[in-house]
Amino acid sequence: MSFLSVAILFLSGFLSGVVNAIAGGGTFLTFGALTMTGLPPIAANATSSIAQFPGYVTSTYAYLADIRRMWRGALAFAFISAIGALAGALILLSLDNVSFGALVPWLLLAATALFAAGPWLRPKKLAQRPEGAPSSRAGRIVQFFTSIYGGFFGAGMGVMMLATLGLTEGGDYHRLNALKNMLSIVIAAVAIVIFASGGVVAWVEAAIMVPGVALGGYAGVWTARRVPQGVVRSFVVAVGLFLAGYYFTKG
Repeated sequence: MSFLSVAILFLSGFLSGVVNAIAGGGTFLTFGALTMTGLPPIAANATSSIAQFPGYVTSTYAYLADIRRMWRGALAFAFISAIGALAGALILLSLDNVSFGALVPWLLLAATALFAAGPWLRPKKLAQRPEGAPSSRAGRIVQFFTSIYGGFFGAGMGVMMLATLGLTEGGDYHRLNALKNMLSIVIAAVAIVIFASGGVVAWVEAAIMVPGVALGGYAGVWTARRVPQGVVRSFVVAVGLFLAGYYFTKG
C-alpha cells in the first residue's frame, strides 16, 4: 500500500469522526475512500462498518444512564435489530462485487437524499411515553426493516432510525438518540461478525482508519462549537452526490 493510500484512509477516517460527531454521515467518507484506493465495493462496505464501530460504542457509553431507564424496550429492539442485521449482511454476502457495485450508486443516492432530508424527517411533536414503557409493535416492525438495511449497507442508517423511532416510539430527542446509538452497535456488531466470517474485511485498511475515526470524534466536539451544523451537512451531501456520480460514471 502506498503512502498516499495510507494518508487518504487515515484522513477519511478522521473527517468521518468529525462529521459523525456534528451531523452524522461519516460512512460516505470511509466507504468512498476505501473504494477509491482499490477495494472492491463489498469489502469496502464491510471494512467501513468496522471503522465506524468505535464511534458507536463511545456514543452509547455517553448515553448509558438513559438506556438504563428504558432497558426493557431497548432489549426488545436490540434482539430484533440483531435478526434484521443478520439478514441484511447475509444478503450482501450472497451478491458478487459486480451485482453490488451496480446497486452502489442508487444506494448512495437514496442515502444522500435521506441524510439531506434528516432535519425534516424528525417529527415536530413527539409522543410522550413513560421512561420504562415497552416498545410498540409498529416500532419493532419498522426497526426490523431498518436493521436489514443497516446490515446490508449502513449509510444513512442513523438518520433513518432517528426518524422511524421518533414516529413510532416518541419521547425526547436524547431518549431517541440513546436508543439509536445502542442499536447501531448491535447492527454493526452482527454485520462485522458475518463479514469477518465471510472473509471480506480488509483488516489493514480498517486498522489505518480506526485511529483516525477516534481522533476525529474527539476533534468533532471542538469543531461543533465553531462550524455550523448546516455547513457540515452540506459537505456530507456534496460528498454523497459526488460518490454517486462517480459510481454511475464508473459503471
